[in-house]
Amino acid sequence: QLQLVESGGGLVQAGGSLRLSCAASGRSFSTYTMGWFRQAPGKEREFVLGIFRNGDSTYSADSVKGRFTVSRDNAKNTVYLQMNSLKPEDTAVYYCAATTRSPYSQLNYNYWGQGTQVTVSS
Repeated sequence: QLQLVESGGGLVQAGGSLRLSCAASGRSFSTYTMGWFRQAPGKEREFVLGIFRNGDSTYSADSVKGRFTVSRDNAKNTVYLQMNSLKPEDTAVYYCAATTRSPYSQLNYNYWGQGTQVTVSS
């Protein structure tokens, strides 16, 4: 079992930055590939960015390329999402999730956090 708790969301002006954290409790965090997803009001949840257990990052959604980065600290059982140059369209609930399989399909993720709200004002 793995429990995930996101934090760091909030209200920020366009052009600002936020760093989300996802703290994991449970066993073998370092063996999981971690993904960040988001869901805007009225839209389906979408993949944002992921990071393999060795620290290599996955491809990111085109909408966040060059602005968002992902990192992890296995010693702290934590994965981070650094979001820069935020835009109003980045407003969503952000979720972290864990998988031992391919990171590109939401169906592969076994564990999900409860989400943290990010609101970007124009």
